[in-house]
Amino acid sequence: MEMIFEFVMALLPIIWLIIALTALKIPGFKACTIALAIAYVLAVFVWKMPFVDSLGAVTEGAALALWPIIIVIIAAIFTYNVCVATGDMEIIKKMLANVTKDKRVLVLIIAWGFGGFMEGMAGFGTAVAIPASMLAGLGFPPVFAAIVCLIANATPTAFGSIGIPTTTLANITGINVIDLSTNTVILLALLIILTPFVLVFLTGKSKNSLKGITLITFISGISFLLPEYLVAKYLGAELPVVIGAVCSMAATVLAAGIFGKGEVDEKYLLEGRQEVKVTGKEAVVAWSPFILIFVFLLVTSKMAGPFSELLASVKTTVSIYQGNGSSPYTFSWLATPGLWILLSAFIGGKIQGLSMTEMFVILKKTILQMMKTVVTIIAIMATAKLMGYSGMIASISLVFVTYTGSFYPFFAPFLGSIGTFVTGSGTSASVLFGGLQAETSAALGLNQAWITASNTAGAVMAKMISPQSIAIAVAAVNLEGKENMLLKGTIKYFVLFIIIVGVITYAGSRLLA
Repeated sequence: MEMIFEFVMALLPIIWLIIALTALKIPGFKACTIALAIAYVLAVFVWKMPFVDSLGAVTEGAALALWPIIIVIIAAIFTYNVCVATGDMEIIKKMLANVTKDKRVLVLIIAWGFGGFMEGMAGFGTAVAIPASMLAGLGFPPVFAAIVCLIANATPTAFGSIGIPTTTLANITGINVIDLSTNTVILLALLIILTPFVLVFLTGKSKNSLKGITLITFISGISFLLPEYLVAKYLGAELPVVIGAVCSMAATVLAAGIFGKGEVDEKYLLEGRQEVKVTGKEAVVAWSPFILIFVFLLVTSKMAGPFSELLASVKTTVSIYQGNGSSPYTFSWLATPGLWILLSAFIGGKIQGLSMTEMFVILKKTILQMMKTVVTIIAIMATAKLMGYSGMIASISLVFVTYTGSFYPFFAPFLGSIGTFVTGSGTSASVLFGGLQAETSAALGLNQAWITASNTAGAVMAKMISPQSIAIAVAAVNLEGKENMLLKGTIKYFVLFIIIVGVITYAGSRLLA
């Protein structure tokens, strides 16, 4: 009976978040702060956590949130804001729209390829907002534009914002980031191939939608998957989706040029679109911040060997939480993506014609714009650390082990999806349930890296139904009050995708046992 009581008590912060964000419609930053307060009271009074240790756990969570997570988010959104301020984001949009008149191919390039690129580079809503507004601007129905971008945004989220969900999961669990990255791509592989077909089917609205572009659609998926897998396996979590998306865009454009030259049914042609000329110089200037991010992150990645090790040596190690299960926390000052993204944005902004003063004004506005997100992430990270160190996560894990037994792997991705549905963030889902997945898989004698990676694989599926994601899509295409239409359009694909991930997780756990 005590086990069930502790299980219910430990779930209270999570139950609160579900009710607060869905039924009560309380903003994320307020709901997560209250969740932290609930977790704190439970940790101290039910789990008898010493007062000093409870403060240490909260402080460590806040430190992990600020460096490296929040600096990456602010740097990524700052890069995007610089491109908007200079007008170069419009040039990027025009370049993508110039490729073809076939609506199905445009959806693959903009929602799938460019949406994936924006998720990998910036994340946090940009990967839905920008492609959806582009499609709507090209004449696609707003509801359709929002739905396809929400579905397309699912699988790339695993490595969004320069890999933050997966690197955070590695930090939380202590599992090797390469193992987590590789397993995550394997778990998502079938869906990375399937998603472009879903997008084309939705664009054509009939069983004949794939006529003439089946091969192009397959190429769009496989050219995303293979580079993503190789980068995850050999470089880590920062660039799999960025490189996968770039390869997919290039391969889709190339395939459309080679295999899409035949007659296209009139219903698939985009009406009233004028081709706009963009010079080579304009293109390079427009893309310069993103090119620089790509180059800097590649040069400072593990692939760089000795240089990467030199950067990693500039660090400060401190003991913040000093209770049971503690380990020193390391601040890596130079081997952090946020720093290099910030540098890329400043250099790129200079190339695009901004002064340093103008860029610092944009940076200040970006920080103010992201303050609620900053509070949300600090609160959720502190809650997760508190729940982990106090034993609350262990109490939840114990019940799952006891009552699901050998079928636990099938349900593991669904847990991750609850985290994203509640918080709107794959990173927050990693923080909320990453420790639980690692502990439960260890208790059941399952492969820890595989089961823990399934948390991310499940978490990203809920992006398409998360209230926060839907709110971003609604704002991007001016659909205020039509949230239920978007949820209705995405929910069936969420159910299909999460069942597929559950089956793959279960099958893989049997093979790896």
